[in-house]
Amino acid sequence: MSDDGRTVRGVRAPVRGWWQAWPRWVGPAAVVWAVGYAALGLGCALSGTPLFPGGGARVSAALDWGVAAVGALAAAVGAAVLRHGPRPWLRVLLRTVCGLTALAAFSLLMDLITLMFGQGVDSWPAAAQRALAAAGAVLLAATDRARLRTPAATRAAAPTRATARIQLAAVAGTAAFLPYCAMKLFWTLGGTFAGTDLAQILAVSRRNGASKLWLALESWGLDATVLLAALGVFLLWGLVRPWGQVFPRWTPLLRGRRVPRWLPLTPALIGAASLAPYGVLGIGYCALVSAGAVPLRAGDFPSPADALTVSWIGMTAFAGYGGALAAAARSYWLRTRPAARRTGV
Repeated sequence: MSDDGRTVRGVRAPVRGWWQAWPRWVGPAAVVWAVGYAALGLGCALSGTPLFPGGGARVSAALDWGVAAVGALAAAVGAAVLRHGPRPWLRVLLRTVCGLTALAAFSLLMDLITLMFGQGVDSWPAAAQRALAAAGAVLLAATDRARLRTPAATRAAAPTRATARIQLAAVAGTAAFLPYCAMKLFWTLGGTFAGTDLAQILAVSRRNGASKLWLALESWGLDATVLLAALGVFLLWGLVRPWGQVFPRWTPLLRGRRVPRWLPLTPALIGAASLAPYGVLGIGYCALVSAGAVPLRAGDFPSPADALTVSWIGMTAFAGYGGALAAAARSYWLRTRPAARRTGV
């Protein structure tokens, strides 16, 4: 949008809404979130409800108190930023708390996937903690940026494509998923790979409490994770190409309007924060197993060698796609800023 209100390159202005006024409300919202997050940690610590199950009673209790402490610190820092402005030492604290909440939100993507296909999560308090932590990380990061936002930067940049380097990363992220999707489709179409076939996969899924929708898709030759991978690739390319910044023609009410930045960035950030660390750590573990440094249980596979083969394929896909998604999300963020510079992104 130009200064006189005309559109840039035939693109209509973004749909106006509450998100355009975010610099005014995000700071108070972060403080309110922090109080609620601290209350969740305190309540679960006092009641003995583990927010991080699987680490033992003592570890879980300590982490619950840690959630309360992080929430209290976030509330204090957020209030100080609102009162005194973005002083350097306050920004360091704010970014530290933001990083801690982002770590606490790890595996939120897995909760969303299980809920999407009608399955329950292992622990509702733990899932709520991860969802709140993710929301807090976004609010704290936005609070850090809000105080630096200049009033003059109000023009919407025209849709642009990412640089060749970022698009090459998108190609690599897409290619990383191909062996994973091929393996899954081979199973669902009746093939045997790594000593496993569709009958065994369905039996394992039933034993693990898979939903009827999940089992139905697998029995029809449609693996749910392959469908999600296709959506993930669509999101990845939407972040690096101009069409990901404008609503398509088949949306009558929104046709030609700019896509709000939060709409693609929210799933992109959740996906990158979950898949990239999971994949990188998984590759490291697979390397240690391949070198004979640590053992690997067969799990649901006939032998440890079969489990290792599947693990290599899966972890390479998650790491490659997660890293590409992170790079694409950063590029999209920079390219869609008001009056953003379009070099090197």
